[in-house]
Amino acid sequence: MKFGFSANAFREYDALEAIDIVADAGYDGIELLFDQPHLYPPEANETDIERVREALDDHDLAISNCNAFMLTAIEGFHHPSYIETDPDYRQQRIDYTKAALRTAAALGHGYISIEPGGPVPESESREWALETFIESLREVLPVAEEVGVDLHVEPEPELLIETSAEFLDFAERIDHSRVRCNFDVGHLFSVGEDPTEAFDRLAEYVDHVHLEDIPADRRHEHTQLGDGTMDIDGFLDALDSRGYDGFVTVELYPYEETAAETAREAMAYLDDGGWV
Repeated sequence: MKFGFSANAFREYDALEAIDIVADAGYDGIELLFDQPHLYPPEANETDIERVREALDDHDLAISNCNAFMLTAIEGFHHPSYIETDPDYRQQRIDYTKAALRTAAALGHGYISIEPGGPVPESESREWALETFIESLREVLPVAEEVGVDLHVEPEPELLIETSAEFLDFAERIDHSRVRCNFDVGHLFSVGEDPTEAFDRLAEYVDHVHLEDIPADRRHEHTQLGDGTMDIDGFLDALDSRGYDGFVTVELYPYEETAAETAREAMAYLDDGGWV
């Protein structure tokens, strides 16, 4: 398997600085942030994309993932979502995702990660939210097909799709080959699942893995590798034994004030464990 680090921890840096630091830390790849202040698809032009591509080439650094989950350029991580009750507000997320697919294609990358619907509005039922999410993605999928880029839906605590079972129900309903799973180890652990068992349930949909540690009380708080309670080495052993050869991207976005040091420390943990 290969290891990347997510640029969403580097919001105090520009995209090219993040690429430089992640490469120097020894990672195989970087998860690009498709949001301000990095590469925001609705505003990114050919020059912006070419600069990122050249920086990656100069550092011999691959793209581990294109993160189209966060949307602070408009409001925040989760809003606007695919299940807003205001259709115009919801359309902003849909249009952003279309632009993200085209930007990923321009970079030569085959998938983007997206939020799993969003927070379910208090005024609506879960069934309404699931139907609305699928309806939103039905508008996005023609672009995914056109440019040849997959949508990796990422289960997350307190959003529409939290668990492996909920993802499988959603995947069966939408039934589209371009819809896959961004497997976040800590997210599944936080909702009470065993990460290895969850991976085995979802493996046919997984091409990319997010990795972070989680505190002992299983609250959804991305924590430096080794500082929480997850059996990270056990999970990586399981991936290795199953022949997983994709990217595992360390995602530690709460560490913005110490992003460079945090990336190096996470790599040291992986190195000490014999993973790199």
